[in-house]
Amino acid sequence: MDRDLRKVIAFPCEEANLLGTLDSAPGTTALLVVSGGNEVRAGAHRGMAMLAAKVASAGHPVFRFDRRGVGDSEGENGSWESAGPDLAAALTTLRREQPQLTHVVALGNCDAAAALARFGRDAGVDALVLTNPWTGGDADGLPPAAAIRQRYGQRLRDPALWRRALTGRLAWGKLARGIAKSLAPNPSNLPDRMAAELNAFPGPLTLVLARGDATAIGFRACWTSAAFAPVRDRATLVELDTASHSFQHAADAAALEAAVLAALTT
Repeated sequence: MDRDLRKVIAFPCEEANLLGTLDSAPGTTALLVVSGGNEVRAGAHRGMAMLAAKVASAGHPVFRFDRRGVGDSEGENGSWESAGPDLAAALTTLRREQPQLTHVVALGNCDAAAALARFGRDAGVDALVLTNPWTGGDADGLPPAAAIRQRYGQRLRDPALWRRALTGRLAWGKLARGIAKSLAPNPSNLPDRMAAELNAFPGPLTLVLARGDATAIGFRACWTSAAFAPVRDRATLVELDTASHSFQHAADAAALEAAVLAALTT
């Protein structure tokens, strides 16, 4: 990546100044990267910065930014649920900086995927790549119930657990609480909202899931429900044999890059 083609850009969002990083390229389809959680625009293990360099080298401009209150950007951190203006401002900036653009594909991991599902259509994004989408969780911060069910299902099939039970070394109380937790319904209405939002999104949709990641397991359980049926019929689903939430390993990063490039050239 030619460092002369990567620059930091300040741009306004309501009363705050945000910072983003643009990897310029001549292509007419760009990638807009939206960071999840309180993660800065470089991404976990600099994964998004490295992805941006590779995508730009393939001819597609890439813009990454810190939303309000995160990283180098000013303002109050209102979480992903208030990120609509940030997304719209970033998209306006990207189109201004790269006036040749005809299409923008947006990429978001975890709650950034939830933000794109909610705000992407109104912001004017043309296509979505959502990785390990966040479908809501519990106030205690535990993984989604579907992930807990999978974990305890595996444990109950493990002969070592029953050997510990026979020798009195098993913490029955902890195991019982975990099983009860796995059977509890998801108190969040986010899955239903996300289904409605994605069903209404008119553009192409790609989903990339890490099979062993708790957030992805939670989304996968929702994805098979009737609410997602309309969008399920037209979406591209890519599942990777990894537990890495941020696709940190080389093979995971390469698979994510391939899925992104496919979305950019579809």
